[in-house]
Amino acid sequence: MQAFKLVPVAAFLLAACGGGDAADSGAADSAPAGQPAAPAAAVGPTLPSGALTVPDWYSVDHDAGTVNVTLTAGSTPDNNYWNYNGAIRGQLAITVPEGYTVTIDLVNQDPNMAHSVGVSSELSNFAIPPAPNPVFDGAMTQNPQSMVDATMPGESESITFVADAAGNYSLVCYIPGHSAVGMWLYFVVSAADEAGVRGL
Repeated sequence: MQAFKLVPVAAFLLAACGGGDAADSGAADSAPAGQPAAPAAAVGPTLPSGALTVPDWYSVDHDAGTVNVTLTAGSTPDNNYWNYNGAIRGQLAITVPEGYTVTIDLVNQDPNMAHSVGVSSELSNFAIPPAPNPVFDGAMTQNPQSMVDATMPGESESITFVADAAGNYSLVCYIPGHSAVGMWLYFVVSAADEAGVRGL
């Protein structure tokens, strides 16, 4: 099964690194004679656009400038338990106001596998786990890539950090293979003081 999942990645890498110059590409062939080919449109992330809600696992205190999120790994058996609060592949955008202190309580209910979480700058390529370099100081669980020292089944771990730079980020499980099959969500730091969760 792992080999099957790597085939599209290998095909992409071969296509991206293929030989030849721009004149050999299909894009160049489609340009009028004597004119350069138009650059390919950049493909950006598509964040969930549903209504901003406050589920029971999310709480905000605007007076104190804090957000608390309970992120449950393996809350459902979907995706081999490799999900956060039952969601995968960016189906949720957890949104916090810029400058707030955020606490994420990672609870691992997966009966079989360790999980981790960290705030990553990666937004599109999860085939290989992003480097475990959190965007914000303290925004990553301990031993995030270890299948024996990360947050084990039945355990929990809390991280606290200040979301001090507005932007779009992701919450990622760094255990090898987990992000590749969808164990990641969007994490938005809002300059407009939005707080809550958006779904698809």
